[in-house]
Amino acid sequence: MIFDLHVHSKYSFDSIMNPKKIVRVARKKGLNGVAIVDHGTIKGGKEVLKHAKEVEDFLGICGTEITTSQGDIIGLFLNDEIETKTALEVIDEIKDQGGITILAHPFKRTDNPNIEIARKVDAIEGFNARGYQPFDEEKNYKAQLLGRNIKKPLTAGSDAHFYFEIGRGRIVTGYVNDEEDLINTIRKGIMRIEGEKTTLYAEPLSQILRIAKLKRFGLIIPTAAKFIDVTKYYAYKWRSCKDER
Repeated sequence: MIFDLHVHSKYSFDSIMNPKKIVRVARKKGLNGVAIVDHGTIKGGKEVLKHAKEVEDFLGICGTEITTSQGDIIGLFLNDEIETKTALEVIDEIKDQGGITILAHPFKRTDNPNIEIARKVDAIEGFNARGYQPFDEEKNYKAQLLGRNIKKPLTAGSDAHFYFEIGRGRIVTGYVNDEEDLINTIRKGIMRIEGEKTTLYAEPLSQILRIAKLKRFGLIIPTAAKFIDVTKYYAYKWRSCKDER
């Protein structure tokens, strides 16, 4: 069975996807389930639970992605919002709900992820389809190496913010009966990870969307500056690759 464990919906500041359509698109692409892990909220996850029940042999997973100073923590199979902010507290709060904790894209913002946090979570995200855009594919390899070195299961997700990205990162398991069965499968690492990197323009599109959504709250200046920095970075990397050829 195939599951994408990292998808964002309209409840994230940089996505506009509707949870109901996420389920429909995921099923059409051959997935058996999807986790919605919006930034700082489980609202999208709650909706995916409802809509997944309308589709045969499809499992919706309620989750969230919490940004901390020590890395982004994904929580899966949640019932309540996460209120804490530090990495260790977030992990404990997720586990108190019986959820799964994942260190998302551990090398996205640093070359030295916090090992204490990595050892504390249930799993490491070993493949993120868009987390290392556009040319740093070795960071997925580093994430996989980290997980293996500390004997943690590896998960995968698309980190989708747009419909075309859904399913580009995924775990493949044996037959899963229900939510509890999938939780045990992830914790024991009885799965493989696979995927394809997403398109170059996905991240800049997310930043444009973020600007549009935050504009009315007076936060456009710092967000626009970040978008300009991201665009300059991609342009530089693109020129570097062309020069190497």
